Amino acid sequence: MEHDRTGPRLPQARGPLSAAVRACLLGTAPPPGPRAADDADPYGDDLQLALYLCYELHYRGFAGVFAGLEWDPGLLAARAALEQRFLSALRAGTTVHAGVESAVEDLLAEPADATGVSHFMRDEGELWQLREYAAQRSLYHLKEADPHAFVLPRLHGRAKAAMAAVEFDEYGGGRPERVHARLFADLMSDLGLDPTYGRYLDAVAAPMLAVVNLMSLFGLHRALRGALVGHFAAVEITSSPGSRRLAEAMRRTGAGPAAEHFYDEHVEADAVHEQIVRKDVIGGLLEDEPELEADVVFGIDATGHVEDLLAAHLLEAWRSGESSLRGPLDEQNAHIS
Repeated sequence: MEHDRTGPRLPQARGPLSAAVRACLLGTAPPPGPRAADDADPYGDDLQLALYLCYELHYRGFAGVFAGLEWDPGLLAARAALEQRFLSALRAGTTVHAGVESAVEDLLAEPADATGVSHFMRDEGELWQLREYAAQRSLYHLKEADPHAFVLPRLHGRAKAAMAAVEFDEYGGGRPERVHARLFADLMSDLGLDPTYGRYLDAVAAPMLAVVNLMSLFGLHRALRGALVGHFAAVEITSSPGSRRLAEAMRRTGAGPAAEHFYDEHVEADAVHEQIVRKDVIGGLLEDEPELEADVVFGIDATGHVEDLLAAHLLEAWRSGESSLRGPLDEQNAHIS
């Protein structure tokens, strides 16, 4: 059996589910049984980390883990049980719009008195909070666009062409130095963080794991392709104004030119992407498969739900003067595996 030599190190377990999945990846135990997740907190550290470990096998894997486990039947069965627990909680806890038009209108119409992480960062965020935010979001931004790429073979016609066009921009338009994941790595370097893929996995909070896992959940299931398109729309439509505020925060705190550039780039690029996604990705998909409208709406609203959970966690910690991470950032940064 050939084990991956590259990739991030396996994180520490956060409970019995993630410990069982971790042991399976190390080859020291079978995967957890199909009922192991029945009583787990669907948004908690243990289940979310266990699910992340399963999903990461479809991306870069982990150093020292057998690559063939990606399609291990027992591990896939365990993953399905974790997914069902998570998906059931999402469906029960997400307030869903009546249709795509109203869901998109609400994404576009940002209230004048809106509050959130980007507003906090722009107005009062400190450099240490920006560093924590970058460490948290690195789980997403260092694989930016990858989960969405899974949907391309599941689309056709106008939706496929438009999705591919936006993804091409996300991947730098053919220029490796402009790949958005690379731009975020440069941002991390400006902030004195280690830009190595997966470096801060042990440090990030459960709500951040849920944000990343949602993309993989939608991306890896053809039956959820409509939800993935909804997720993509929510990200692209809301990105430009939030990125503008974060760019202002980077400038105000003197974070550095690469840190500013990452968000400046998203202000411009995502303003264009928003039009393409609304008119051609969503429009093309629903023209071909109108029965997927409810799934698109669910994808939009579930994205807002998990992002709201993350925002609540971050702001509660920071407004109390506490860290949003599971351990001191500089200790995490100093760790070299």
